Amino acid sequence: MEFLGNFTLVCDRCDELAQLTEQCYIELTQFSQCQTQPKIILAEREPVRFLAGLIAAVTARCPVFLCNPNWVKQEWQQVFDLVQSDIIWGISNREVVTDNNKSNYQLPITNYPTIMVPTGGSSGKIKFAVHTWETLTASVRGFTEYFQLPKVNSFCVLPLYHVSGLMQFMRCFTTGGKLVISPFKELAEYQFNQFEAAEFFISLVPTQLQSLLQNSDLTTWLSQFQTVLLGGAPAWDEILEKARYYQIRLALTYGMTETASQIATLKPDDFLNGKVNSGQILPHAKVIICNDKGDILNTNQTGNITIKAESLALGYYPLTANHQPLANSFTTDDIGFIDNKGYLNIVGRNSDKIITGGENVYPTEIESAIKATAMVSDVCVVGIPDQYWGQAVTAIYVPKNLNYSVTEIQNFLKDKLSKYKLPKHWISVENLPRNSQGKINRQQLQEIALDRIFKRRGTQSFST
Repeated sequence: MEFLGNFTLVCDRCDELAQLTEQCYIELTQFSQCQTQPKIILAEREPVRFLAGLIAAVTARCPVFLCNPNWVKQEWQQVFDLVQSDIIWGISNREVVTDNNKSNYQLPITNYPTIMVPTGGSSGKIKFAVHTWETLTASVRGFTEYFQLPKVNSFCVLPLYHVSGLMQFMRCFTTGGKLVISPFKELAEYQFNQFEAAEFFISLVPTQLQSLLQNSDLTTWLSQFQTVLLGGAPAWDEILEKARYYQIRLALTYGMTETASQIATLKPDDFLNGKVNSGQILPHAKVIICNDKGDILNTNQTGNITIKAESLALGYYPLTANHQPLANSFTTDDIGFIDNKGYLNIVGRNSDKIITGGENVYPTEIESAIKATAMVSDVCVVGIPDQYWGQAVTAIYVPKNLNYSVTEIQNFLKDKLSKYKLPKHWISVENLPRNSQGKINRQQLQEIALDRIFKRRGTQSFST
């Protein structure tokens, strides 16, 4: 069918994709005869229905908002108030706002359909990055040129409404590749003989990689993949070393929703040879390191990361008449440097930076050191207001074994971290709040830490 080209989908009910796409397309063209192109909320749970809706919307040149069907009532209210949609696909028993309540938000006129990709949900406020078919395909071009591939096959276990899942579809769809979709929770029962893993990419977040490495059969299966893209959140040394031990061809990536996924990637051979950074910049992008004054820094100098890329979103919905598009450049919240071989190294996030006793501390370094003790299964480091230090470095951790004491962890860290980087408070919890991509809700953890510290201040097990 003309909608699908040479693209091949492998999942439950995949044989219905062409038929469902045509049905959705007919619905949209009939709607458009009565008024302007409808705005669509797409929140289908079934991958085939989701892809059918997306392909039909793009073909009919209708603006489409990709949504998480698992959002709760408060989040959905945000979306409804913001989007004021005409059509909702995939969620039932929702009340669509009437035309009388519609806003005058207008999307820019472009030569390509607009695709709104959600971001920012973990902070409690959902935003949509406004992408076009052109920005998404620019990312695909950069990816295929970087890996020198005529087509891309991908095994997708990430949600399609998220940029990490969406771009797996885009790579396969636009290059005529194969897309295999399986829920991550069902991998243990998947019949892996249905495809040749050596011809496929798979994208994971660190928590998923950790889970797979705990299963010997899945570890063996993972080691067969052409490339295992890893992103979404910082990975810790323990799982990276384990992946290297099992010769898993990891490709650490750096990117975000606003850049249509990765703009830097460490190639698997570099990873297996011992490198641990975000790799080199993809051909469609450019990274500039600047200081706080905006001056461009030299190689190996740490500063704010600014991105210029063909894949940059136009901005956030709604775009106002005088909006400044991200397409010029995008200054991120990340701190890093580019070494003399052109590899991007991420130090941490500016907003996560802890200033303690006048020293700048980035949680990522401390978290990696704590995870390297192998005494915790998870950890997050935050800064807590402190009268003496300004901020006190605080470690909130999930102990791997209750027999491990804080003193044992501290003793291990003494030779690994400067004294001012050592946590002054240690808080043990059963688990850390993470979203589906593995990103930690630091704001929630700071609230937990404040509550625990000030309720139990002076208790030896919680402070040092």
